[in-house]
Amino acid sequence: MPAVDVLDSSMAYREAGTGAPFVFLHGNPTSSHLWRNVLPGVAERARCLAPDLIGMGDSGKPDSGYRFTDHARYLDAWFDALDLHDVVLVGHDWGGALAFDWAARHPGRTRGVAFLETIMRPMSWSEFPASAQQIFRAFRTPGAGEQLVLEENVFIEQALPAGVAGGLSDADLAAYRRPYPTPESRRPLLEWPRAMPLDGEPADVVARIEEYGRWLAATPEVPKLLLAFDPGPGIMIAGPVLEWCRTAVAALEVAECGPAGHHAPEDQPDRIAAALASWADRHGLRTPTAAGR
Repeated sequence: MPAVDVLDSSMAYREAGTGAPFVFLHGNPTSSHLWRNVLPGVAERARCLAPDLIGMGDSGKPDSGYRFTDHARYLDAWFDALDLHDVVLVGHDWGGALAFDWAARHPGRTRGVAFLETIMRPMSWSEFPASAQQIFRAFRTPGAGEQLVLEENVFIEQALPAGVAGGLSDADLAAYRRPYPTPESRRPLLEWPRAMPLDGEPADVVARIEEYGRWLAATPEVPKLLLAFDPGPGIMIAGPVLEWCRTAVAALEVAECGPAGHHAPEDQPDRIAAALASWADRHGLRTPTAAGR
């Protein structure tokens, strides 16, 4: 994959097609590999780019705290290095939160946002899924989180396969495992659950999520697409959360993409690509503007 220099490191990315820029952002603990079967269905008439977030995939692993603000800072530098304008953002998991955050801070460079299985708003522990509370409390406990994520590699070995309804092949699991051969290399995977906005903490992440929530609600001129799935393992946006999105997000369309787990691009890449392409064409998003060429 190509890579570009960003700040004190580098970020690798996949690229396919030509035309208006579509940027696909992955979450934890995946990489741009997540989008490998989605990009071809959108790239027939668009320039599709999928970076590996800093410290993840084939991107560099600088001496960083890997907090939300760090990821946003390196991602800003990546957008600038590629001189991307009039962008359509597609985000999954924390990649969706980073997409919203970038759009809210760069409204003049954002044409549309599509998202799935991401963090829509701050939460309380009481509304966090009961089945996940014990493990997330452990992730956020000093010592216990390091043992689980850095030493035992539970995000790759357990959480990732559990979030794919159809299962992962050995080859695909190996592709996700490869960037994290040592405990220290897994540091980004631990910082993400510690960033989950629960009961007002961490305050800096809560503030950024509240800010992009205001942007989502106040931008009817920006087309938005929620890719929704039948309840499966780890599904985050369903039931009350889905209904909240329908009322809280301006100019929102919802595309039902069938049964899937949390890592839905592994389960439904063709339906995701078809929904993205149809939505984009309805809004002329695959037609480049002068700035986005």
